[in-house]
Amino acid sequence: MKYFTLALTAMMVLACGQNTSNTSSGGERQLESPDIQIQIQGVPAGTAYLIGSFADQNYRADSTQIDATGAFRFKREEPYKPGLYYAFFTNNLAIQFLIDADQTFTMATNTAGLVGNMQVTGSLDNELLYKNLQFESEMQPRFQAAAQKMQGLAEGSPEYLQAKAEQDALVAQRKEHLKEIFDNNPDAFFTKFKTAGQNPDVRDIRKPDGSIDTTAQVHAYRTEFWDNVDFSDERLLNTPVIFNKLKRYMKELTPQHPDSLNKSASFLVDKVLDYPEYFKFFANWIVLEYEPTKTTLMDPEAVFVHMAQNYFTYDRAFWSDSAEVYAIQLRANEMAGSLVGHKGPDVTAAGPDGKMYSLYDIKAPYVVVYMFNPDCEHCQEQSPKLVQFYKEWKNKGVEVFTIGVDTNAEEWKAYLKKVGMDAFAANVFDPTNKAIYGKYFVDITPEIYVLNPERTIIAKNLKVNQIGEVVERDMRRVR
Repeated sequence: MKYFTLALTAMMVLACGQNTSNTSSGGERQLESPDIQIQIQGVPAGTAYLIGSFADQNYRADSTQIDATGAFRFKREEPYKPGLYYAFFTNNLAIQFLIDADQTFTMATNTAGLVGNMQVTGSLDNELLYKNLQFESEMQPRFQAAAQKMQGLAEGSPEYLQAKAEQDALVAQRKEHLKEIFDNNPDAFFTKFKTAGQNPDVRDIRKPDGSIDTTAQVHAYRTEFWDNVDFSDERLLNTPVIFNKLKRYMKELTPQHPDSLNKSASFLVDKVLDYPEYFKFFANWIVLEYEPTKTTLMDPEAVFVHMAQNYFTYDRAFWSDSAEVYAIQLRANEMAGSLVGHKGPDVTAAGPDGKMYSLYDIKAPYVVVYMFNPDCEHCQEQSPKLVQFYKEWKNKGVEVFTIGVDTNAEEWKAYLKKVGMDAFAANVFDPTNKAIYGKYFVDITPEIYVLNPERTIIAKNLKVNQIGEVVERDMRRVR
């Protein structure tokens, strides 16, 4: 049964709304009315769609008709937002191009080689884009051949080292190609776009014994991952490069553990505090990606609490009004008291006999806090399993403290007897929920927390069959 649904998406509004300014952030030049003429020989008459991007979302920016010669034109008074665009046409064919302040240029190619035969007039950015695309098209078979040659070779063998040297030479050639473009065109949008997508080199970091220190390598790589991005350039947000880097940084380069995620998130978000559009995008994406109702983290609230308390504040969350910020802060405070690694709060409420029972009165080394609802389908499945678990673990130092939620006294008492839960150390129920408010956060019932002898929360969001493993692991820790 759902006890609380995190309804933050509407509040925070991913705030992916793009700039409506008629200036280009790559130099603050006035945006011109677009007139983009494209000729693709071999394309039949039909419709061409201009597709823009923001983060991982695509949107239709315009459409036009292709004539019988394969010619079409995107022309209007209102400028397009600077960024990377695709023109899609018949048979899912597409070409890509960059749009900046000067939005008047021509492109010509044919279906026999959309990239290889492309000719651009009037746009330095797209001349450079297709110079690079054509270079990559020529290099790709050579990279594939080098990779295939290395397959099956013993690492360190003469044959492997020769193949690796060939691959390294190709990488060096690619870097030199880009360096020449960047050095000769430092202010071009293409240079900013392509530079942002470059990854740092993997450092050769060694341990005292001479072996490679992979942990230090990953840390250095992650720390330098954003060094090539110019956060003052908002045009990059209208290309896939920023989203792709963000997703890789948070999902691949960062261990999926709350502590690691929070460190990586703060490292990144703190870098862009002075760049509002990036700050808004990063902060919202991280919160929505790790929204407690969606993530599989053991402690799903930890990332949300960290982001809310540090970045969704009245002085920083400029895209939200005060009521939205208040709601986010209130929810974060409700979650903050029951994060893994924190002291488990005490709960005192009435038992079936009307007497008051306190969680901290339990003397057993380990306490399972179990919040349930008698009508909850998953509770009906897990509660009998918890009774069986208790029979096996009671003499091993584990007690159970249950809290009935979102029910009434009669149903709660009847359910305790029916399932056999009245054998537990304590069962409590507070119809007002004041006894647990701000203490143990309940998202979906049943909700399970495990407290160790220090009454620290060592696990949460478990199934009953996972409790024993958690307790055994902690027991090994204290031995």
